[in-house]
Amino acid sequence: MPHAIATTNGRPAMAYFGDTPWHRLGTRLEQPATAEEAIVVAGLDYEVELASLYTADGRTVPQRKAVIRTDANEVLGVVGNSYSPIQNRECFQFLDAVVAEGQLEYHTAGALGNGERVWMLAKLPGFIRVKASEDHVEKYLLLSNSHNGTSALRVFFTPIRVVCANTLAVAHRQAVDKGVSVLHKGDLGAKVREAQEILGLAARFYDDVQVKVDRLASRYPTKAQVAEYFRSLYPNPKASNKTRARNTRKELFQLFEAGRGQNIYEVRHSWWAAYNAVTEYVDHRRPTRARSEPERANRRLQSQWFGSGARLKTAAWDLALDLSS
Repeated sequence: MPHAIATTNGRPAMAYFGDTPWHRLGTRLEQPATAEEAIVVAGLDYEVELASLYTADGRTVPQRKAVIRTDANEVLGVVGNSYSPIQNRECFQFLDAVVAEGQLEYHTAGALGNGERVWMLAKLPGFIRVKASEDHVEKYLLLSNSHNGTSALRVFFTPIRVVCANTLAVAHRQAVDKGVSVLHKGDLGAKVREAQEILGLAARFYDDVQVKVDRLASRYPTKAQVAEYFRSLYPNPKASNKTRARNTRKELFQLFEAGRGQNIYEVRHSWWAAYNAVTEYVDHRRPTRARSEPERANRRLQSQWFGSGARLKTAAWDLALDLSS
């Protein structure tokens, strides 16, 4: 699937509120938005529908349907007959009630590819203060849905380290691809209850993250342990040139020593610093091929949340927790 940012009426399908986000993409909103407002500004105000598939000689393809983006008359994917599309407005509106109560704030919304994956980032109040220091981690929910059958409507918990704008993958690797499944019941009362349940899960999740982050920030690896940590994440390939892996590990060591936020006394040279060397590399340094800087930023964002970058950061989190214990 192409990972270039989707467009609607010739403009990028993305919007944000507040400071320019780390990915530097989208149209700025002047004030916090409802889901409806964010969807319109972000260019997500399109619908999808199912259509029958036919062979070249006119025969109907059984058990399969095409998902059509109606405004562009574009095929976003092929799905089974049991697939039921969820429109973009439906994806996000169930959280509007908790947004209105001030328990959540829509921050960024966008679409990837040709519009087959849509997402919205929402900020929870409060933050994690790492080891009682100036190192803060803000708490977010990431809602994601696909229109090509590759994933259900999910909610992921996505912390972001303020000092370096690193997106952190802090769910266990066995759960990282699952997230919280949104049942999407039809009546408003059920949707509000579901949103409140997700906020309750988020509160418990971030309480657990606080404990684990403080543990990482309070334990200090030797230089040899840091080297083995990076080697486990970026091992030498067996049958090809090892230079690239060695250069990557060298850059990780440099980020461990002098990356963004690594000069904070309370966390310097800790396992938390080692983990954040990996997250900074993935989010800001990892090579990404693209024809333009916006496309490069968009591909990096896709990888950070949904692709190989997310998997690498999750593995780094799990390994740091194992080694720090």
